Amino acid sequence: MDDAATRTDGPTDPDEAQKLLRVMVVDDHELFRNGLRRLLDGEDGLQVVGDARRGDEAVRKAADLRPDVVVMDVRMPGMSGIEATREVLAVSPGTGIVILTISDNDHEVLDAVLAGASGYVLKRATLAEITAAIRAVGSGQSAIATRVTGGLLERLRHQGAGDEEPREASSLSERELDVLALMVAGCDNSEIGRRLHLSPNTIKRHVSNILRELGVDNRIQAAVRAVRQDLLRDHGGGREG
Repeated sequence: MDDAATRTDGPTDPDEAQKLLRVMVVDDHELFRNGLRRLLDGEDGLQVVGDARRGDEAVRKAADLRPDVVVMDVRMPGMSGIEATREVLAVSPGTGIVILTISDNDHEVLDAVLAGASGYVLKRATLAEITAAIRAVGSGQSAIATRVTGGLLERLRHQGAGDEEPREASSLSERELDVLALMVAGCDNSEIGRRLHLSPNTIKRHVSNILRELGVDNRIQAAVRAVRQDLLRDHGGGREG
């Protein structure tokens, strides 16, 4: 971003970094869509296999093409990018979604995350930031602009717990609650490891356990659920050492 980086979950595996990622671009503005397609096609390790100008078209093409990553606009005529995200994941569960939009509206960010998007990048981002998000999501990570994540979670904190039923967090260990608290604070894996004095592999294992226990797909969804369901109410939060 212009004033903050896009945060990803951590370094990619060397073998995954060499994998050719098949990308589909979805945007109703033809000039932007075609321009982004040309730029992404010029990037090592990326191959644009298709594009679409509407959400319903994106769903049909995703079912046929099964792209690794879909770069999705939010505001399109007919089916919105949020609804298209849900539908694409229904027909192609292995596809990762990167939302690329002009909007950092908290409601749209939350809707995108809850719909299953693993990336959320603003259109004013550089090409390097966009491709970094695509590569991160293509390797199974999250990539959300730090300023967007921070604003969303801060709004949820001020609102308090959401409408969801409170969930018992006792299935998470104390150390996993430490990790979850730091995820909510916006820390990436390297920062969590530094604060808790844990190895990268240990952090990855804790994050995987947290995602599985909370029934979510990525760390951003985990942070949102923790705030909305007040899972850390009785936890000291991110104790170091």
